[in-house]
Amino acid sequence: MKNILIIEDDKRLNEIISDYFDTEGYTVFSAFDGHEGLETFDKEAIDLVILDIMMPKLDGWSVCRKIRQHSDAFILILSARSDEDDKLMGYELGADEYVTKPFSPKVLVARVNAIFKRMTHNTDNHIITKGKIAIDQDSYKATVDGNEINLTTKEFELLLKLISNEGKVFTRDTLISTIWGYDYFGDGRIIDTNIKTLRKKISPYAGYIQTVINVGYKFEVTK
Repeated sequence: MKNILIIEDDKRLNEIISDYFDTEGYTVFSAFDGHEGLETFDKEAIDLVILDIMMPKLDGWSVCRKIRQHSDAFILILSARSDEDDKLMGYELGADEYVTKPFSPKVLVARVNAIFKRMTHNTDNHIITKGKIAIDQDSYKATVDGNEINLTTKEFELLLKLISNEGKVFTRDTLISTIWGYDYFGDGRIIDTNIKTLRKKISPYAGYIQTVINVGYKFEVTK
């Protein structure tokens, strides 16, 4: 089963979340401040991090940034801060999901179950190669000119959606509902932000991801 790290300074809430995931069979690690969370993350093979923002010693933004410097583990931010700017900040720092408090622990567990199911889903043709870019759907890895690039889970899923439908134009709304889920309530800028980051990471082939003015985006190999 997968390893989950809960970084949440509210000990009672941390305990409740831990109990729910433990019941589901996950191996759960708990930390109660940012420094402790990073120490645990570095010691254990963590697959998914549930991360609070407002914490002592080191806030969640800093923790997210530090984890993303060397890992593509799934990061789910769990925060009482519900402003769009906060959500955009989380995604820009590399978070994959942003869940606001209050929340249902049962729904949170179901959401994580769905995430892992999606991540481990196998297909017969699990490697897709388009131009100089290749993505492995089984391992969630992508390469450019044979060199692996570091993508967040959402960046990978966005690239997969585009690259596996070469030439097809997707609106921002379609991409949001497909990648972030129908229950995501936020600004379409989250797509623009991730597209911008993706283009940087697949450079010098950023032109493969094309903007269709007033519509959305498509992937098409260009010379």
